[in-house]
Amino acid sequence: MPNPIAKSVKHLVQMFLRKPMAAPVDMSGRHVIVTGASPGSLGYETARILAGWGATVVATRVRDVAVMEATLKDDLRKRGADADTDNITAHALDLRDPDSVNDFSAWYRDRYHDQLHVLINNAGIHEKTLAPRRKAPLTDDGFEVHWRTNYLGAFHLTWALLPLLQRTGLESGDARVVNVSSGLHDRVGNADLFGEVAHRDMPHYHSWDAYGKSKLAMIHMAFEIERRFAESHNLHAVALHPGVVKTNLTLPQAFRGRIGRAAHRISSALASLVLLSPHAGAQTIVMCASRRPLQGGKYYERCAVAEPSADSRDADAAKRLWEQSERWVGTLARHAS
Repeated sequence: MPNPIAKSVKHLVQMFLRKPMAAPVDMSGRHVIVTGASPGSLGYETARILAGWGATVVATRVRDVAVMEATLKDDLRKRGADADTDNITAHALDLRDPDSVNDFSAWYRDRYHDQLHVLINNAGIHEKTLAPRRKAPLTDDGFEVHWRTNYLGAFHLTWALLPLLQRTGLESGDARVVNVSSGLHDRVGNADLFGEVAHRDMPHYHSWDAYGKSKLAMIHMAFEIERRFAESHNLHAVALHPGVVKTNLTLPQAFRGRIGRAAHRISSALASLVLLSPHAGAQTIVMCASRRPLQGGKYYERCAVAEPSADSRDADAAKRLWEQSERWVGTLARHAS
């Protein structure tokens, strides 16, 4: 694992450098899905920016979808008096629920007639950031919660939408999957991805490592999509680190009541000094979703190609993980029948 002190120093230095910004691109006629778009999040900023550039955007959230859609539309109107907000829609999606993923995929196919140019797998969780060494939280179907939500849910969604992406890639010449990973992917190695270590209750659990596993898997997924479908279907995929951003993942509400709200405001103000804003953090995501041409099968950071961990570049591990994930998706189909 890289030296965390060196990584922290690098981040602090970058906070004082010019923040890279994605160049605006005309996205008219491009259909985009952005998962995990709660107000104040990376997904929200990504959806807002791409819709402002003309893309037809579907933004997802687990709950309070109508509120999110109204907020996005209002935000777009405020930023452009004549802005047309008909090109942005919100829909419910819970990546932990196979029925929710399947229902969303069916709704999207029916609504947008099999056109999908960009799938942005942004939704994710990072639980127990303040108490990382407690017992592993499991989902109802028995998986470690970060693995199930951040990786398996994203893989299921991508798999369900893969025919649309392939068809759109062949017809338009450019479809892509953008996986939001994290610099924490290098906390773990490929040996951690397989077997019981990947998703079951382990005696030496650490939530930051669990989060890192899910994000390492997201890089493998992106690179494997590039290997499998770039030449045959013009379907490309990339992974990226958006930076350390001030969102509900990095700044949890730890306390309740009046004192808790005051503490949260103070910690939020302090965090603004050392964490990127969601707008700044969204720039690499937006760039990967819009720049044409974009080099697929790469890892991006600060709007440029960067070097991920050595383990993430292991093609054999990526192939093994893809095949394992395909078998898991197959079990969902059998259970539904």
